[in-house]
Amino acid sequence: MVVLDEYKQKIQEQKTLLQEAGASVKPEELRSELKDLQGQMSAPDFWNDIEAANKINQRAKILENKLKRYEKLVSAGEDLDTLVEMAEEENDESLVEELKTELASFTEKVQALRLEMLLKGPYDGTNAILSLHAGAGGTEAQDWTEMLYRMYTRYCESRGWTVKEVDLLDGEDAGIKSVTFEVSGENAYGYLKAEKGVHRLVRISPFDSNARRHTSFASLDVTPIFDDDASDVKIDPDDLRVDTYRSGGAGGQNVNKVSSAIRITHIPTGIVVQCQNERSQLQNKEMAMRILRGKLVELQEREREQQMADIKGIMKKIEWGSQIRSYVFQPYTLVKDHRTGVENGNIQAVMDGDLDAFISAYLVQS
Repeated sequence: MVVLDEYKQKIQEQKTLLQEAGASVKPEELRSELKDLQGQMSAPDFWNDIEAANKINQRAKILENKLKRYEKLVSAGEDLDTLVEMAEEENDESLVEELKTELASFTEKVQALRLEMLLKGPYDGTNAILSLHAGAGGTEAQDWTEMLYRMYTRYCESRGWTVKEVDLLDGEDAGIKSVTFEVSGENAYGYLKAEKGVHRLVRISPFDSNARRHTSFASLDVTPIFDDDASDVKIDPDDLRVDTYRSGGAGGQNVNKVSSAIRITHIPTGIVVQCQNERSQLQNKEMAMRILRGKLVELQEREREQQMADIKGIMKKIEWGSQIRSYVFQPYTLVKDHRTGVENGNIQAVMDGDLDAFISAYLVQS
């Protein structure tokens, strides 16, 4: 069957890509490291140091998941070969549809693994701190910032990552002015670092009684996060200004009653970090220092390699012309099709001042 010959070729192509990815995965090395970690975990005094034990446990879980995923893909490739043989022997057309579905799933998973193997940057495997800030647009921008926060939270949860809110400042009428949150998971920084920049929203504002279309902006900053022993950055206490203030929120024990929130300013660089969502001032200070350490490590790397754009990027003003991505929820003004004379308002195109792109999108949908 000609169709089966095509599927055979596609399966072989994906298996070749999987084999190339396997060279980067290095399953034998992973098995060896996992075996060593499991030996440490079985020691009688393993849980004497809770913090160290949790790190080993987390690392073992990451290795185990990576190995299982790779081994499942190898097995899936073999199953596809078997399915092709069955279809040839039985000459069963119904197996072709099953083969098509399984091949699509296999291809998607192989591509995801190959993408993961590209995350080889010095910080790609670390956890990340994300900070969202409302820009030009007032209440509309604050609502947009809250929407982005919800979007990134859902994305992280879908990948099995843990999201922990560090600091949040509510807007006066709606939305949020700024929010900082920690994302913990395998390759969290590697996947999220490309999201850094200004995000633009175009929609009919629910806060405008005249139902006019508004453009709003919000910025996202992404920073790798390190433990105390994960870097050689030394922070001089004399270089820090530590301010305490009362935490915001709905209330509860200590909240709004004592100055448990922490704001730390690193005087030489002007970097400011803050945390208010932990239970005590000490915990807030520890989290703020972790964030500060990550930002200083990143700054140090930029200076060492002189490649600012590769690691941190350029933070532009949170306004028109600075966006890295546009989200257009509302059609543009009605345009008359010169060929038919009919007005069309259903154009969902993203246009950043590019008339040719707009016309091209319009003609495709006309």
